[in-house]
Amino acid sequence: MTDPKHARDTDNGRYYTDPAGGPDLVSVTNVLDTSVNKRALMPWAVKVTVEWILDNRMEVARRAITDRAELTRQIKQIHRDARDTAADLGDRIHKAAELRLLGAPIPHDPEVAPYLAQFDLWLSYWGVDLSEHVEATEITCLHRRLGYAGTADLMIWLPTGKGGALELWLIDFKTSATRPAKSVYPENTQQLAALRFCESVLLPDDTEAPMPKIQKAGVLNLRAKSHALVEMPAGRDAHRAFRGALANALWHHAAPSTYPALLAPGQPAPARRRTTRKAA
Repeated sequence: MTDPKHARDTDNGRYYTDPAGGPDLVSVTNVLDTSVNKRALMPWAVKVTVEWILDNRMEVARRAITDRAELTRQIKQIHRDARDTAADLGDRIHKAAELRLLGAPIPHDPEVAPYLAQFDLWLSYWGVDLSEHVEATEITCLHRRLGYAGTADLMIWLPTGKGGALELWLIDFKTSATRPAKSVYPENTQQLAALRFCESVLLPDDTEAPMPKIQKAGVLNLRAKSHALVEMPAGRDAHRAFRGALANALWHHAAPSTYPALLAPGQPAPARRRTTRKAA
């Protein structure tokens, strides 16, 4: 996960601090992480765990007898480490793409290089002039009335209109080492719609401007050997769905984690735990 300027992590996930001084704004990805059941995650976690066990079966057999507790801890950590490794690579790819769009130097990173090469190919295929066609990159979008914010990876003019007319696209980068370049998830549409229908954007100096009128939205999937821009129907219906997810997420974030137990009429109250005061 990238690290936008005003974003901060809380016990309830990522929130944005409003530079205007208003209430914190829940992040778009936080809303979807809370409200959307990502069914592919559990089979993936099982797969990477089983693969590790099979690749290390002799060690597992030995440690199952001599070091069972630590082995169990290590096995439970496998899918988390794989997730964090993939997320870190994704962050580095996002940063490299941002630097390319800004015309800034990019540190050499052999893991990132093939993904960046695919990004460069995409820019060249569409005839993108960085000084002419890039409207914004890594820009914070706000919707104070609904209480959320998010970061748009890219706003760019592409010749997809009638007769090759330029249209303003909102694009989100997605990276993966295994998924096909044309694959997307339904919640990607909600993410794009949430950003598309924000009220305003924050400029680099924290001044505000109205949210640009987005004409099309899509996911740019970057892979080591391929890429694909997939247009997503991020219209008002998707935004309504996101608003439902938003209400659900905010309810969960505000809900207490425990509730008092109800005692039957004849049930004695539990004894209070005694505390001893230390002498001053």
